[in-house]
Amino acid sequence: MATASGDPIPTFPSGFLWGVSTSAHQIEGAAELREPSVWDAFTAEPGRVKDSSTAATACDHYHRYREDVALLADLGVDAYRFSISWPRVNSPGGLDFYDRLVDELCAAGVRPVPTLFHWDLPVSLDWLERDTAARYAEYVQVVADRLGDRVKKWITINEPAEHTLFGHALGAHAPGKRLMFDALPVAHHLLLAHGLGVQALRASGAADIGIANSHGPTWPASREQPDLEAAAFYDLLLNRLFAEPILLGEYPDGLGELMPGDVAADLKTVSEPLDFYGVNYYAPTRVGAPQGTEIEFGGLTIPAELPFSVREIEDVPVTDFGWPVVPEGLTELLTTFRDRYGDRLPPVVITENGCSYEGVHDQARIAYLDGHVRALHQALAAGVDVRGYFVWSLMDNFEWAEGYVQQFGLVHVDFTTQERTKKDSYAWYRSLLRAQR
Repeated sequence: MATASGDPIPTFPSGFLWGVSTSAHQIEGAAELREPSVWDAFTAEPGRVKDSSTAATACDHYHRYREDVALLADLGVDAYRFSISWPRVNSPGGLDFYDRLVDELCAAGVRPVPTLFHWDLPVSLDWLERDTAARYAEYVQVVADRLGDRVKKWITINEPAEHTLFGHALGAHAPGKRLMFDALPVAHHLLLAHGLGVQALRASGAADIGIANSHGPTWPASREQPDLEAAAFYDLLLNRLFAEPILLGEYPDGLGELMPGDVAADLKTVSEPLDFYGVNYYAPTRVGAPQGTEIEFGGLTIPAELPFSVREIEDVPVTDFGWPVVPEGLTELLTTFRDRYGDRLPPVVITENGCSYEGVHDQARIAYLDGHVRALHQALAAGVDVRGYFVWSLMDNFEWAEGYVQQFGLVHVDFTTQERTKKDSYAWYRSLLRAQR
């Protein structure tokens, strides 16, 4: 097949899982048919979303799911990672939609891979409260009992690091709380919910369970001690805090002392064995000592009072979101995790990887994906046990606090007409998948 670099992409092992990802709040619409989530409340507040939009309609996937499954079938993916809306499941007939979606996927020969929580918490709940983890487990049991006869691969929670940091520490995402380090109980309760969710899924007979954690290499701005210390702290918060309780059954560097409840007992639940470890990778982060001023970086405001500052990675391309394009960072991340966690690291699945670029003729997205698929193969060649790769995202969608400004899809969506248009990157990915068969 023709590739962005001109060289053939190496062949991946037989059985390697190729897919695409979405999330419920970002594509489903039909907000009037479910109870409100924290994101509905957040987007109703003026100034929270850059283009003042909401996800009330989004891609109208709720009504157009058959058309979207046909896109998946034509694309030729093995699997589709979507999320289930907890607020929709709480509403009359809400699970019926996922019944229909799963049936449609199975009929099309596409494996359903649901994520059970992707940030859209029912507005009546709060991750600062321990009881929310127990309520999550009850919700998981309901979903698993309904869909478990057809769904064989499950993801408990998407990106607890971002939901904690952006939503509860910095206030940039729903629920919009600016608690700084008082948000640490949110991290613990999300991790506890993950473990309780694994237990609920096991009780329902599920045998293929993982989580989707976001990770990336942390690069110090220099070899000076203040920059090294700042980078180590950032790595602790964004990588180790959400990996080590799951993989090792312990918090790093004494952070467990800051968590609520019987932490030792909770960690036994948090570290329930997994069948795979999902990694969402976009870019490395260059970090240095605090600079004493609030800065804007990648759509996020970094407060001056944090003990680090995020710096630009120079001499690399950037996406329309301003994120650096560094495919080799994926290889570095995966080999680092292999070395750091050894046999405690389950097989890895790349549960998200993608980029924001405007336009249907999106050669820059093709180059991005081409480079990252090659970097993933290099990690495989280096001995990392990687079992799958999911592109973010199937279609342009509601990109959280960015609204509809950022476009991550392989399929363009006209949000006025809801017309879907396949981008050049869609054709490229379809060719890649056919070449891998």
